[in-house]
Amino acid sequence: MAPQQFFTLEHTDASTQARVGTIQTDHGAIPTPAFMPVGTQGAVKALEWQNLNALEAPIVLSNTYHLYLRPGTDVLDRVGGLHAFNGWSKPILTDSGGFQVWSLRDLRKLSEHGVEFRSHLDGSAHVFTPESVVDIQRSIGSDLFMVLDECTPYPVSETDARISMERTVRWAERAANHHAQAPFHHGHRQFQFAIGQGSVYPALREACMKSLVEMDFDGYAIGGLSVGESADEMYAMTEVSTRIMPANKPRYLMGVGTPENILRSIALGVDMFDCVMPTRNARNGTVFTTTGKVNVKNAKWKYSTEVLDDGVGCATSAITKMAYLRHLFVANEILGLILATAQNVAFYLWLVRNARKHILEGTYSEWSQETIRIVSSNR
Repeated sequence: MAPQQFFTLEHTDASTQARVGTIQTDHGAIPTPAFMPVGTQGAVKALEWQNLNALEAPIVLSNTYHLYLRPGTDVLDRVGGLHAFNGWSKPILTDSGGFQVWSLRDLRKLSEHGVEFRSHLDGSAHVFTPESVVDIQRSIGSDLFMVLDECTPYPVSETDARISMERTVRWAERAANHHAQAPFHHGHRQFQFAIGQGSVYPALREACMKSLVEMDFDGYAIGGLSVGESADEMYAMTEVSTRIMPANKPRYLMGVGTPENILRSIALGVDMFDCVMPTRNARNGTVFTTTGKVNVKNAKWKYSTEVLDDGVGCATSAITKMAYLRHLFVANEILGLILATAQNVAFYLWLVRNARKHILEGTYSEWSQETIRIVSSNR
């Protein structure tokens, strides 16, 4: 039997560029638009896999840099890859670690060969090349994986952004060639995504994406955004990129963002998102709900019998009283972090599921505008 098509575009909204599709992997299907909860080290903070399965998360994201350092490719190869290691049976996407290495400004050195860096854990020396990053992700066994790229800071001069972008293109070509030759480690297919760079310079973004599209990757990502630029600049660079990305390949905006960012980017034709905001904000006491944002530590909730959220599809959120959740945070109880994280992840999954529904119904523009207004308000 022939393998199923990797990506199927099913519908495009008439009034925006919003799309509905399905990504098919050997570990299951991913309906798009899709949000990927972030499990950097192979675990989504404060949640078990049964929580994510109950919330119907179709995919999670993990990080190549962190998994390379700990537990290491020797462990992952021996146990059969990350799926076997952590027990998550659905698709996994791994980013390349390029952003994490970029953030180690004082601990890394870039060259055409790759990037030399020192571990943030123990200071040990390591090298990432476009080829070695493919090999590491072979050991991880992720279903979708990213090429090594060079993420530029913000602000950055156009000259420096061009140098970085052109190196990213050359690295992508090396990664594509290595991907075509390197065998899979764990018996399932892996699909490779290229990453567009170019900071906030439209001509650089356009040139980068055109070069990457010529290489015919399985999917395409927009990187180097949400690093300090304005929201308007982020949307403008997203639109430049999606205009060039092939209609028959999935489109991924990396590391973005707020509910408004996601809904507005869906309207620009983006299919996939990830962000640490749901889990990180939950641990700090900020919760997203279908009726607005909540600071659970606020004294206004001390006596409240109002439930956290009965519209998001999370069973515990529908019965958890706000007074109780506030008490858990004030008392530093771990359960508070678990309940808040489950709610935020459920909310982001609810957001993209409903986006899909309204795209199919032809009501996305009106629904997204009203949803942004509601969920961006404070309860």
